[in-house]
Amino acid sequence: MDLNLINDAPAALTPRARNFVAVHGIRVDTQPVEQFRQCWLDQEIPADVVDRMTSYQEHWGGLLLPPAVKYDGGPKYFDAGCPEGTSAEGWWFEAGMQRTAVPYAFMIGPAGEFGIHADHWAPLHATVEGWVESLALTHHASMWAQQITKITGDDVDGLELDAMEPVSEVQGLADTWWRGSDSLVAIYTGEARCVSFPAARTALIYSGLDQWGLHGGVREDSQQGARPS
Repeated sequence: MDLNLINDAPAALTPRARNFVAVHGIRVDTQPVEQFRQCWLDQEIPADVVDRMTSYQEHWGGLLLPPAVKYDGGPKYFDAGCPEGTSAEGWWFEAGMQRTAVPYAFMIGPAGEFGIHADHWAPLHATVEGWVESLALTHHASMWAQQITKITGDDVDGLELDAMEPVSEVQGLADTWWRGSDSLVAIYTGEARCVSFPAARTALIYSGLDQWGLHGGVREDSQQGARPS
């Protein structure tokens, strides 16, 4: 399998995420999905679904990033495959193979969401970019936090988020990030929704962050200056 360094990180990402992809990502060889177009059309899969898969593969195919802290690391690398669904409910396709044996598949949803599918569909982020932003923010927060606290199950409900703001770039759905005055909070509910297991809810609190730690170059802070992420 050929490996290639990334020098064309998607422009839609924040500077923090583009740096993360460029420094920590590699691209492996994958097959173009166009070769399967006629086979899928013969199976009455709509042409626009195949178009979405083709666009996904061209844009993200082969991108291998460091593992996520949840979902046993996430997909090993992005690779479109196996469309499923109906015209009534919409169409999904696989986002990439699992790194480990998890009881769900990583999928791209009817509206382009990135999520997991098993007993139920659990869209984690509104776009693939949101998933990548979350990986980048995890890496950044882990580097700069003075303390990381893990909360699980019903204790997640006790988190005080009223004074915090959502981190918009992760485009959170089942999984969200929140920014406070000196901390970042990541809340993961995807597994709880996907396999109906509320105890799987998890929150990670990254505390003791300065302005650079809170933003990592997404919003410049005049007093902090330019610090490397």
